[in-house]
Amino acid sequence: MHNKIDVVIMAGGKGERLMPLTQNTPKPLLKIGNKPVIEHITDHLASYGISKIHITVNYLSDQIVAYFKNHNKHQIEINYIKESKSLGTIGALKLNHFNKDYILVMNADLLTNINFECVFNTFKTQDSDALIATVPYDVDMPHDVVEIENGLVTELKLNHASCYNLNAGIYMFKKACLEYIPKNSFFDATDFINILLEKNKKITNYSISEYWLDIGKPEDFNKAQNDIKHIKF
Repeated sequence: MHNKIDVVIMAGGKGERLMPLTQNTPKPLLKIGNKPVIEHITDHLASYGISKIHITVNYLSDQIVAYFKNHNKHQIEINYIKESKSLGTIGALKLNHFNKDYILVMNADLLTNINFECVFNTFKTQDSDALIATVPYDVDMPHDVVEIENGLVTELKLNHASCYNLNAGIYMFKKACLEYIPKNSFFDATDFINILLEKNKKITNYSISEYWLDIGKPEDFNKAQNDIKHIKF
């Protein structure tokens, strides 16, 4: 796997929902346990033989560059893709040239021990153009659900529960798909996926059964501090 994919960690966001923690520190450098969340990611990637990683940076980027100058125990080659303006969650990929046929993209605020080998194998065996990793999310309704159409009751669902597949912020796609990302424009991963769907590209799913947490809000940050004591990487 490691010699067939380029890896991109998206670390340019401001982390506004985590203010004031991110007022003077970029979100990827917030410590979970004894090291920043982005270092948990790079260490986990290194365990799969990944020796080069691209990191997109913008907000307080100098801190991220400085951190890895002094904390790079796996001697990973890091290429920084610097945004001069905010380009969304995937627009910065257009600023770089990639050599490998496949690209793995993930957000820098994820704490996960996802099996990257399984992700790649799923992508390849399905002959996918793109892959989205998802996490199952169950919703138990506290009361019966009444379906209504044009003011009329059409159905009554008793003891209703639903399971949704949430976007986990981890993607893989063929390099050829980069042509659908516009240059120098704000462009989110969701925009990218929607265009691929319009082009009838084959997009498969990897359902995460491993640990996964998006550290977007203060309660997520606090949960991560407890969970990290028990996660096996």
